[in-house]
Amino acid sequence: MWVDPTDDPREALDAAATDERSTVLGYLRRYRLTLEMKCADLDAEQMARRSVPPSPLSLLGLVRHMAAVERHWFRRVMADVPAPRLYGETPGDDADFHGAAADPAIVAEAWWAWREEVEFAEQFVAATPDLGTLGKGRAVPLRDVLVHMVEEYARHCGHADLLRECIDGRVGQ
Repeated sequence: MWVDPTDDPREALDAAATDERSTVLGYLRRYRLTLEMKCADLDAEQMARRSVPPSPLSLLGLVRHMAAVERHWFRRVMADVPAPRLYGETPGDDADFHGAAADPAIVAEAWWAWREEVEFAEQFVAATPDLGTLGKGRAVPLRDVLVHMVEEYARHCGHADLLRECIDGRVGQ
């Protein structure tokens, strides 16, 4: 197992949530932590290692991608903050994956960007009491964005699980 269930930091996060907000935010926090755990203790080469050629999928690419996704939904859509793309110039160019090179500076920058975007998202959500609040950049409810983020992380944590297993044999639960 990846981590002993009694030592799993994800289990301590809102384990007894009963309301909608706490439940959705609890799942989102767990998935964010899962992504961090899947990348723990890896060097730049391991973080940038590609899955199956010609796919550009890597753990580093996933971190960069999730930073870009967080930025899009919370800064641009919900807060309507003009924020340039983190990677690449056009949507769909997969620059977050293609630019994931085995360079410690690129890895550090990716984690910094991801943490900045998660912090912005958490502050935005904390300051927005109604999950029905519509985005200022696009009329989508915060509730939908949060559920989409859970779905996005769930999908990519599955990818991360397989990538990590290929790197050192560690598997998740």
